[in-house]
Amino acid sequence: MSASTAAAPSTTIRPFHIAVPEAEIEELRQRVNATRWPDRETVEDRSQGAQLAKLQELVRYWGTEYDWRKAEAKLNALPQFVTEIDGLDIQFAHIQSRHSDALPLLMTHGWPGSIFELIKTVGPLTDPTAHGGAPGTPSISFSRPCPATASPASQSSAAGVPRGSRARGTSSSAAPATRPRRAAR
Repeated sequence: MSASTAAAPSTTIRPFHIAVPEAEIEELRQRVNATRWPDRETVEDRSQGAQLAKLQELVRYWGTEYDWRKAEAKLNALPQFVTEIDGLDIQFAHIQSRHSDALPLLMTHGWPGSIFELIKTVGPLTDPTAHGGAPGTPSISFSRPCPATASPASQSSAAGVPRGSRARGTSSSAAPATRPRRAAR
């Protein structure tokens, strides 16, 4: 077929809903549970790769306990769509912020991976006012010192940043006194 007579690619955006037949889920469970295992590794650490016992535990979970219907419902709770790009159907979720002045954001997951990696970010990114913020610790970084404990010198300049510049969002060349810490899980 020549380029002139070829049909134009479809750019239609179509709704998408996940509905995996139960027979396919059961067949996958059977294949997972029928895994043929190699001999155990010859060392106690992971220098030879993933440890057999850990893999067997993970495969047992996927074959007997994983609740695909719960995962499917979590995905189907998002507004999902499919469109054709370069001849491939590409699935995506399109979640809009309730804030009219929000900036659009495109997030993609890696491979291997899935949209599950991004689900927990949907709420905070589309409605940040409902999820609060990440306040700084007083006297550290760009937060002002506590008045009851601050010395006159620290009130005028904390972490090398002139007192008035914090409110304007400017920074100095000095590094913050400490680095932010990740929350414990």
